[in-house]
Amino acid sequence: MTLTNADITELTALRRLLHQYPEVSGEEHETARRITEALKDLTPDTLLTGLGGHGVAAVYAGAEPGPTILFRCELDALPITEEGNLPHRSTIPGTGHLCGHDGHMTVLLALARLLSRKRPERGRVVLLFQPAEETGAGAAAVLSDPSFETISPDYAFSLHNMPGLPLGHVGLIPGPVNCASRGMAITLTGKSAHASEPENGTSPMAALSTLMPALTALSHGTPHDPDFALATVTHARMGAPAFGIAPGEATLYVTLRTLIDAQMHALCDQAETQVAASATAQGLTAEITYHDIFMHCENDPDATLILRNALEALRISHDARGLPMRASEDFGRFGHRAKSAMLFLGAGTTHAALHNPDYDFPDDLIPIGAQIFHRVAHDLLG
Repeated sequence: MTLTNADITELTALRRLLHQYPEVSGEEHETARRITEALKDLTPDTLLTGLGGHGVAAVYAGAEPGPTILFRCELDALPITEEGNLPHRSTIPGTGHLCGHDGHMTVLLALARLLSRKRPERGRVVLLFQPAEETGAGAAAVLSDPSFETISPDYAFSLHNMPGLPLGHVGLIPGPVNCASRGMAITLTGKSAHASEPENGTSPMAALSTLMPALTALSHGTPHDPDFALATVTHARMGAPAFGIAPGEATLYVTLRTLIDAQMHALCDQAETQVAASATAQGLTAEITYHDIFMHCENDPDATLILRNALEALRISHDARGLPMRASEDFGRFGHRAKSAMLFLGAGTTHAALHNPDYDFPDDLIPIGAQIFHRVAHDLLG
């Protein structure tokens, strides 16, 4: 069974509508409403809403007992202003679907069309539209929602589009595919003073200027190395924007990455030791908090083989290019509840990169993604 030309035309229009009305993590109310309305017309056996916030899940059940297979996409967009002159560009100031989640949602809506026309023979297919992926909070919220127990899967699959790979080509490997990461927020506190008498205060200037290169220097290796670590300074602020005040406080944001979760504790310890030493040397106090915590994403060998078999049956080219990715993905949490795997669907070798202000999901990937997932469901459930 394949999508018709009419299906593809309608799905493309829907994808572009979603693109025009992006919502950031935790605020996906209208997006969830649009998804729910689209799914109602596709007659799922069960339709759950409000999962872990604004999450939506549609269930298509077979006549016979069997495993539960979950396919997951993301609802949220990014707090980035979209650039360019697309006729379907974002209408929401400062917000854009610049990671392709609008396309991922549409792939699952395409799969829902196919399942509505022919249910699996056994088991269940769950289509999960997850909130708040970009902050790392959504998967944990969905998994801890009591309603999730009613759809708890045996297998979980997801895809992400990947600029840099040829259009329609797939990146797939077993083992780690996305790094663990977390945001480290550092507050340095001293004492402000008049700008003419800086000696009467305690400035964070020296500590801040030392910490930025020192923390960055904790980076080493590549994701192909088991001890890979990366520290990226993403934001720095010191004092008030004024000429009469010597600063008494500063804020520094650093994103920490490791290949797997087990290595993150050591990197955090190294970073915290560096912060404490720099603060003490300048007579400052330091406070550290962590945000946007992502577990690493690991492809289960059995689940990966299922995806590989589907790709080969469909004669879709695949290899290990670009993997593991340095970027993080909160789909990794599903791997602690089910055999899970994620594939990376090429968006084109010259396509704008993810999170670039001129990025737009390639609509040609909608039928390809749906075809892959439909083949997986058929192989497992008939």
